[in-house]
Amino acid sequence: MKNTFFIILSLFLLTACQKEIDLDLEDQSGSIVIEGNITNQPGPHFVKITRSVAVNQNNQYPAVAGANVVISDNTGQTETLQYIGDGRYQTSAAFAGVSGRTYSLKIDTDGKQYTAQSTMPEAVPFDGLEQDSFAFGGKTSYTLLPVFTDPAALGNRYLFSFTINNLSKKTLNVFSDNINNGLPNQRPLMLPNDDEDGNNHEVAIGDTIHVEMQCIDTNVFTFYSALLDISGGGSGVTPTNPPSNISNGALGYFSAHTLSKLSYVIQ
Repeated sequence: MKNTFFIILSLFLLTACQKEIDLDLEDQSGSIVIEGNITNQPGPHFVKITRSVAVNQNNQYPAVAGANVVISDNTGQTETLQYIGDGRYQTSAAFAGVSGRTYSLKIDTDGKQYTAQSTMPEAVPFDGLEQDSFAFGGKTSYTLLPVFTDPAALGNRYLFSFTINNLSKKTLNVFSDNINNGLPNQRPLMLPNDDEDGNNHEVAIGDTIHVEMQCIDTNVFTFYSALLDISGGGSGVTPTNPPSNISNGALGYFSAHTLSKLSYVIQ
């Protein structure tokens, strides 16, 4: 059955490429979709549970209420999350996210149990953003270089996202240190330079770019790498759902990660 991966892309507000990509996917309408995040910032932290829908339905994902959602870590910290509506469950503000700890998620709903684990990496300092520009297609295009130095130990993984001005649409990039391990970052974020399909904002002088840096574990990196490859239609990628770190066939991810944010005004 012809389906589109844009269902999941819309759920996560991802825009790895600038158009909808049709893929031959199984109709997984009704599947559990989980978005779970624990960060090193003050709580509360959130888990969202919804159900996927068929492609011929509007992008309104039914919320899953009444689930039993528990998050714990390897130091004995544990908490049952409270439902706050719209499929969202939250921890108390006191629940701490700490680098080096392994966090476990357990969800019981509709007679099924879903589990996942994620280890929060050490934070890598996000030191700044550097702008560059170049002429392309008769117009000026802009890039922003996240300024950070990768640690000497191999195995660091990063997720960068940015939004423009007060728009909610996010663009994602994933970096690994398989290249340039232990060196200053050399990979810029490419900013949109057109709005041909009405889905992008053409970046111009005076725009504010809000950039978020996450240090993520390997399983979460694999999930986002596959998600971006599929949405971009990359060659050699089997059209399927990205590999979730959540058990029992759930779609989505559970991520314990560090979080840093910086903003930059294009000049």
